[in-house]
Amino acid sequence: MKELMIGETKVRVRATPLALLYYKQEFHSDLLGDLTKMKGIEKDSSKLDTVFLLQITWAMAKADAYPQPFPSFEGWLVSFETIDLTEPTFLAASMEEVANGFLGKNKRWRVKG
Repeated sequence: MKELMIGETKVRVRATPLALLYYKQEFHSDLLGDLTKMKGIEKDSSKLDTVFLLQITWAMAKADAYPQPFPSFEGWLVSFETIDLTEPTFLAASMEEVANGFLGKNKRWRVKG
């Protein structure tokens, strides 16, 4: 479990199998499959998909909130007044949780070319 900041809001995220299910149900796609689409981002920044990063974060936040009710992706986004996607701690904390929860505790999440 990680805590990250989105604007002025602290968000708890947890990379669990439940997050994979929530992602699939909401976005009709596989989270890890979509993650591979960002391969090579270090060399080609056009591969960056900011909405995808928010989708991953939403699925992990919803998994952390279980069994409490949680808003749809759109409803969740509306709850934030601002989102600074250039904030390095947001991306680092979110991707660290992805790496630890979905890719194995000994692997670091890095997109390679």
